[in-house]
Amino acid sequence: MRTMRWTAVAALAVGATLLSGCTDVERALNKGGDTKCSEYLAQDPDDQRMTVTKFIKQQTNTESEPTGTSVDFTMASVQALCSVQANADTPIKNADIAGIFFNK
Repeated sequence: MRTMRWTAVAALAVGATLLSGCTDVERALNKGGDTKCSEYLAQDPDDQRMTVTKFIKQQTNTESEPTGTSVDFTMASVQALCSVQANADTPIKNADIAGIFFNK
């Protein structure tokens, strides 16, 4: 009985480690501003927030965390611009008003 408890505890610990590792892997693979609009729009809100946060860090050339308001505003802008881009492969850093009319 005692062995089963330790096995269960060990399994939970390994599972928690693997789950937290996924977040680190996702952060490492996150392309930030180079993420295509089509990829961004397919992401869940947490991944979109992570993508925009990295994008802001790339734009400001800093590793400090941007303010929540800055991330929220940028997410809304990227969402709106990516939703209407003529080319779904436009990176979020290049999404703009002209992209609505021209296939960039």
